[in-house]
Amino acid sequence: MATSTKKTGGEAVVEALQALGVKTVFGIVSVHNVPTLDAIGRSGTIDFISCRHEQGAVHAADGYARATGTIGVALTSTGPGAANAMGGLFEANYASVPVMMITGQADTSEFGRGRGTIHQAENQLTMLRTVTKRAEHVEHSDDIASTIVAVACDMLSGRPGPGAIEIPINLQYGPAQVGEIETPKPRITAPQPRAIEAAAAALSTAQRPLIISGGGVIASNASRKLTELAERLDAPVITTIEGRGAISERHRLSLGPNLDMSVMDQVPAQADVVVAVGTRFQLSTNVLSWLTLPGSLVHIDVDPTVIGRVHAVDHAVVGDASLSLDALLESLGGERAENVGWVDACRSVRAEVDAANRAAIGTDLASIMDSIDAALPDDAIVAKDATISAYLWANRLLPVRQPRTAMRPAGQAIGPGVPLGIGAAVGSGKTTVVIQGDGGLMLSIGELATAVQCDLPLIVCVFNDGGYGMLKVIQNMAAEGRYIGVDLATPDFAAVGKSFGLASVSVGSAAEFDSAFRHAVEAGGPWLLDVDLTVLEPMQITPQPRPVRD
Repeated sequence: MATSTKKTGGEAVVEALQALGVKTVFGIVSVHNVPTLDAIGRSGTIDFISCRHEQGAVHAADGYARATGTIGVALTSTGPGAANAMGGLFEANYASVPVMMITGQADTSEFGRGRGTIHQAENQLTMLRTVTKRAEHVEHSDDIASTIVAVACDMLSGRPGPGAIEIPINLQYGPAQVGEIETPKPRITAPQPRAIEAAAAALSTAQRPLIISGGGVIASNASRKLTELAERLDAPVITTIEGRGAISERHRLSLGPNLDMSVMDQVPAQADVVVAVGTRFQLSTNVLSWLTLPGSLVHIDVDPTVIGRVHAVDHAVVGDASLSLDALLESLGGERAENVGWVDACRSVRAEVDAANRAAIGTDLASIMDSIDAALPDDAIVAKDATISAYLWANRLLPVRQPRTAMRPAGQAIGPGVPLGIGAAVGSGKTTVVIQGDGGLMLSIGELATAVQCDLPLIVCVFNDGGYGMLKVIQNMAAEGRYIGVDLATPDFAAVGKSFGLASVSVGSAAEFDSAFRHAVEAGGPWLLDVDLTVLEPMQITPQPRPVRD
């Protein structure tokens, strides 16, 4: 029989986190988490990163999880603190990232009585459950550790996602019995052999195979196997944005993340067998909403509810991406296919797409993307915010060579770029670049202080057009050029950066950017580059035309 030891509730939290292998916690100190934070500080095994806003803390835990492939943890207060964190949990849920939020709650003697004790939030658990895979309220101090481990297990089982635990403050201070904590064993779904055999049979006769690789491949650490499958089939690979890095975008079979470009439509239109792995075909653009796959579709995903949701499926394989790719490779055997004509045709389409992208963003911005690419090592991380600079420049022209080196807010909210980058830099220790618009930066500008306090290898590139440039384009098209709320009073970001203690510089040309960025990479430490978009060649933003098929 396992013996148990008496701890405080805060120490029970630490015991559980240690059993989960947690090394870092992001958050903000509060009267409703002091015992837990004190136990973290005394542990000697877990670092605490003091953020400036609870949403930033959860985004940072998210970036940490994406960069490391482990659980990201955030600690917040109850009530307003937990409410502040909701945007971060929404993103983690949307992007299928295992982020755990531990928050406080009112004393159990007051909980449910509605007498207005500080930070009391009677319906907090209901709120948390709207954006998590599992959220739990701890009623007894002896259940603290087991509840945390159980929530973590659910977070990591099947399609990953966030979880939350609320712990009343008196339980954190009070005694808690902690028994032996078993390392959680997430439920991993293995594919059915018959489904694998049917998929392999379809692929064995394919003349024009195509692979669409999503974030599930990254989540299951299956990038090497995905690349091996592509080489075995001699099949071109299109990735989703979340799937970038599943195959190096310098590989001859990579077509990049360009499925939303109408020019690329001719590739899936001509493919006779499409293998979609770890993607739910997120309909984030008009182009993807009209995408059709006339060939046979093999859809592999750990979440059975997403298979067939968007496209009719010929062969459904429900299973973890890594296990499914292993099984498929074994079933296909060792012979390598040759589809030289098909691959060359697809590569010519990619070249056409790349040329169109470079022409659209203009010489200056294309040169800036080239400077970033040339100066960064292959394992550097790029975190992109939901802005023109991120979605239309970095996602189009900045190649990704390794898994877990590219991230963005999949829910397409503006603002997460800097805290995502902070979490990634903390977790990886690698040079991390944030591609950020000025409007989005204002939503998380306080986290620059976090980057300075932690002395992170973070380079924040602020592409500054004095407002919400993308929404201005949309208003121009949708509201006949009537603008409202899109022009902003913008600070001198270089001066703001310096006031925070960042090395900061204003940039007014592609040449100046190249010099400043190279220096920032070489010097290390946190930097801010304020790029004046108004003096650069403007990009051309036009809606994608609906593809026309014969």
